[in-house]
Amino acid sequence: MSDISEKPSGELWGREGFREDPYITAETLEEAGDAPAVILPLAVWLGLEEDVRNATNRKIGVAVAPGESIEPLLPLLDTIPVIALQFPAFNDGRSYSKAEMLKSQHQFKGELRAVGDVLIDQVAYMLRTGFDTLKVTHAVTLTRLADHNLHDTPVYYQPGRGSHTTPGTYSWRRVPGA
Repeated sequence: MSDISEKPSGELWGREGFREDPYITAETLEEAGDAPAVILPLAVWLGLEEDVRNATNRKIGVAVAPGESIEPLLPLLDTIPVIALQFPAFNDGRSYSKAEMLKSQHQFKGELRAVGDVLIDQVAYMLRTGFDTLKVTHAVTLTRLADHNLHDTPVYYQPGRGSHTTPGTYSWRRVPGA
């Protein structure tokens, strides 16, 4: 699969384009077998012993559904290699808030991943709110990402990462050329 324009549904995308996903998603650690990198549901991840979560020979990430709280993860952020925030439907934006909080307020340094029903119109804002990678299922979005057909606006209504505004100011109030 060397042709970047022919990527299968669910392939991992980042600013550099598509790449193989080193993680598998599993419901339990046992289901993951010997996989070196796995993403587990939040409740399962929280139920693991600390020494299992921090094992150096296996990367264990966590998937967070829109209705789940990220609060239990906050004291452990430096031990989590990837947090996959789920988007079960394009119109469920609760994971945007979690992304912004994880990256801006809590300085999460690991990979922040959007997973699910992501539309191409959402990608630019996802990148501004702190997502590093996307694992999407929407066919049109996959095609546009493969073609590097990503458009963004020069001025944003919402302040966010990459909006190039001074803290406490809003880009839509900025005077062009000022």
